[in-house]
This record gives sequence, structure tokens and C-alpha cells, in this order.
Amino acid sequence: MGLAAAGAVGVAGGAAGWVWSAGSPDAGFRPAVSGAPLRDPEVLGSRGGRLHVELTAAAGVRLAGRDTAALGFNGTSPGPTLRVRPGDELSVRLTNRLKQPTNLHTHGLRVSPQGNGDNPFLRIEPGTSFDYLLRIPPGHPAGTFWYHPHHHGMVADQLFGGLAGMLLVDGGPDLPVDRDRVLLVTDTTMDAGGGVAQPGRMDRMRGRQGELVLVNGQHQPSISAAPGTAQRWRIVNGCVSRMLPLRLTGHALDLVALDGAFLPAPASRDRVALAPGNRADVVVRPTAAGRFELVSEASDRGSTGVGGDVRSEPVVLATLLSAGPAAPVAPLPAALPAENPGSATEAQRQVAFTMGMGMGGMTFGIDGRAFDPERDDHSVLFGTTEEWTVTSSTPMAHPFHLHVWPFVVLATSDGAPLSGTPQDVVLVPPRGWVRLRIPFTAHTGRSVFHCHILDHEDAGMMATIQVRR
Repeated sequence: MGLAAAGAVGVAGGAAGWVWSAGSPDAGFRPAVSGAPLRDPEVLGSRGGRLHVELTAAAGVRLAGRDTAALGFNGTSPGPTLRVRPGDELSVRLTNRLKQPTNLHTHGLRVSPQGNGDNPFLRIEPGTSFDYLLRIPPGHPAGTFWYHPHHHGMVADQLFGGLAGMLLVDGGPDLPVDRDRVLLVTDTTMDAGGGVAQPGRMDRMRGRQGELVLVNGQHQPSISAAPGTAQRWRIVNGCVSRMLPLRLTGHALDLVALDGAFLPAPASRDRVALAPGNRADVVVRPTAAGRFELVSEASDRGSTGVGGDVRSEPVVLATLLSAGPAAPVAPLPAALPAENPGSATEAQRQVAFTMGMGMGGMTFGIDGRAFDPERDDHSVLFGTTEEWTVTSSTPMAHPFHLHVWPFVVLATSDGAPLSGTPQDVVLVPPRGWVRLRIPFTAHTGRSVFHCHILDHEDAGMMATIQVRR
């Protein structure tokens, strides 16, 4: 899948998904509730080919059972889950009750980036509203997507604050599951008063990692499933920078989809590694009673070159509780409706981009230039296919994300396994490269590609792309 993660590190039962030490910003903030049953966010679904929702971005939500000054949509973090179908219209009135500008990115959706579509250049000022209209193409794949702010310079702060939600495109195969769950993983750091702590300069350079790791806004929730049943878990890495090498103790994870695209067949994995922005749909099938932890294992993103290694410590995200007599589970289908990615020989042009840092690690850019929204960095003729080689010139891994136009990973310098299906985030290894094939055949318009360590994107590691007829 083009995703790298360090190997297994054991996590003792009850190991905190929230790391505390004396003098840390959250020294006075402890979860009030831990281990409660996983709650699903409110679901807003389309009817008659249309979904109209009103989302208000504002401070004041409950996290880990406590009232906080963190951010949310419609008073919750995560915000409501939006469910649409291929061919639907998604109408969103976004109202900004923050103290800074914002906007909305529908991460992974293959919709127009122009006008009031998935337009990252929009600026919605505090106290104002904006009406988005996103037309989901009739042939859009069914799958797991998500939404979050994308106003340049403020993306990391607003996501770290809690602004995110799930976006599901219904359809696809009938999987033999008893429950379909969403697990949106986020992290943040809170101060004693319940406010979101501000990162330091080194945190921004490395990419901040929150001390409070949450699933659907809860601390280490529990998920019940009887032996012999199966559940589909739609897992989103909604963290600003944290890698999630996932393992469920005592179980394989049956991966059926990645980044909203079904695989050709279910893949049984001991671990599924998600870079920030990645999504994985896995089927969990307990066969016996027990208590099993969903763990994000230790990972290593390399080094800043000036400030030491960039590591994530082991975290318990949630616990699977299975009670009752052992029972067999129904087999998964042998084949899934994967998209045909086409042939690697179809590319009409080869290009290369380099993600880099300079001046002691405090300047960020692509091809040596910091982001400028007024500049066109790359132009593409609509209907063509390109092959991109994206390189990290730094000793740090960088997750690469392209809006609107998904890609197929052809190869990586570290030899990571490939999904063979469209993705929209791939981890570029430290001082390594990935090679991608991208068909620009769905939409015209202007959008961006960037590092999904969002502190790096805010600091300039982003570029524009213009697709013209």
C-alpha cells in the first residue's frame, strides 16, 4: 500500500492512548470517561438524490467525557456522518463561528474543485456562511471518505482542534457483516482548562502529535461483537501527523478497501498501516470470547535532521469485547468489485516533484518553492494520464495527498506492498520516492497536492495543479 511503519511493539493491557507526564500541557486534563461503548456520530443521509446539511464550526464540545473548548461541527467532534449515493447532490451550508477563516475539504471525493465545489482556495470569514454544492458523479465508487477544514495556514490547528467528520458513499458489495461501524481516529493535546494546547516550534517542524488519542471523540472505547459475527470497521486516520500501524490482538484484519476503493479480494493482514488521511475498511470476525485491543503500534517517520527522531509511541485505540460460546464465521467473498487501474504504459507524460525542507528544517516547500495560491505550479491536459515520481529530500517520511484525482502507486523505494487500486494518500519514505500513475479524466479545474503532515502543508509544502481542456 505504499505505507511504512515500524515493527511490533507490545502494549500492556490498559496502556494509555493518552500519554501524560508532569509539566506537559495536559497535566491537568484527564479523560473523565474511558472504555465506554463506542458511539456512532449522528448520521445525515440523502433522500431522493439530494442531501442538504448545515454545518456550524465552533468551539465547545465534549471530548473523553469532558466539556472542553475544543472545536467541532454542530457541537460535536467528530461532526455528523454524511451518507450519499453515486449521482447525488450534496449541499452544505457551512457557517463559521470560529475566530479565524475556514473552509471545507471533502477528502477523497472525486468531485469538481471549482466554484462552490471541493475548492481549497475558498475563504469563509468568521461570522459568515457559504453554500457548497458537490455533485457526486453517477460512477463514483462506494466507500469511506471524510471531511475537514483546508484553509491554508490554519488546517493543522483546526483539525487538531477537532474539526472533522465522516463522509460515506453508499453502495458496493453486500459484505457478510452484522454491523457497519465508523472509527474516526484523531489526536489533540488539552490544557488544564479544557483548551487546545498550542504547539511549539519543534512540534510544528516534526508534525505535532497529540497526547490525547480519541476514537469518535472517545477515549479507548469498547466495541462489542459476539463470536461468529462480523463487523465492518471504517477506520480513518484523522490525525494531523500521527501514523497508525494498526493491530488487533488475537485477530487478523481482513482488509477490503483502502482510501475508499475496494481491493480485488479481501487481504488478511496482521497489521494495516495508515498515514494521516488514509482510510481502511476492515472486517473483524471474532471466533471466541475475550478482550482484544486495537493498538496503534510504535512507528518511526525518520528524523527532522536537526531535532532528532520522529516517533509515535504505542497507543491503545479501542477494545473489542467478545462474549459467548465460540462459533464459526461466514466466509468473505472471494472477489470484490475493485476498479480497473489500467495499464502502466498509458501515461502520456512523466514528471517529478520533490518534497523538501531547508534552513534548519524550518522552511517547507515542493521543488524548492513554498506554496503560493496565486501561482500555477503544474498544468495538465484533461483526458491524459501522467506518471509522477514524488521524492522526499529529507530524512523524514512525508504522506503525499492529491485532491480530486486519485492515483495508483506503481512502486516505492522501500518496496512496500502495493494495493493495486486507486489511493489519495501515500507515504513517501525518508530520502525515498514513490511512483504514481494518475488519470486526469474525471474533472477539470484547479486544486492542490501537498504533504498531509498538516503542519508541513501549512508551512508551505503544497503546490497547485490546473487541469484544463
